[in-house]
Amino acid sequence: MHKSQALLSAATVLGLIWASGPAIGQQKPLKDQLIGAWSLLIADNVLPEGNKPTYGPNPNGIVIFDASGHYALELARSNNPKIASNNRAQGTTDENKAIAAGTLAHFGTYTVEDAGKTLTFHIQGSSFPNWEGTVQERQVTLASPDDLKWITPQASGGGTVELYWRRIK
Repeated sequence: MHKSQALLSAATVLGLIWASGPAIGQQKPLKDQLIGAWSLLIADNVLPEGNKPTYGPNPNGIVIFDASGHYALELARSNNPKIASNNRAQGTTDENKAIAAGTLAHFGTYTVEDAGKTLTFHIQGSSFPNWEGTVQERQVTLASPDDLKWITPQASGGGTVELYWRRIK
């Protein structure tokens, strides 16, 4: 390689590093990337025989992360039964059982670790009382600024659940 080619190659490499430097430096922390509202696309229970939709084929769900570290999450089957009496305090045993199995809500605070790409929920209240006062970690993947996935390793209904979210704009 001639000296002029080596200088050109070194200059090209340095130029590429310099050009990408600000982009790398501007990468937002994971917490900042999560802030906002997200709509649930898929919630699959991962089973040895194959994935099973936890909240049916068209689940409803939202999670909201605010900048101060608070969150609220609600999941529901799209086909939960209506209560015949039209009074939620007067549902039948079967209606209440189906609704309890088809919904989950929790809220509290959250923390994020960039290095391990983890989201940790500090659950203050939940429709599944066993989770109240617990701290739970999730592995997080951002496929794009608007596509989020996390894994719940010990789901409230048993097994592992993968949740896929889309940012609400």
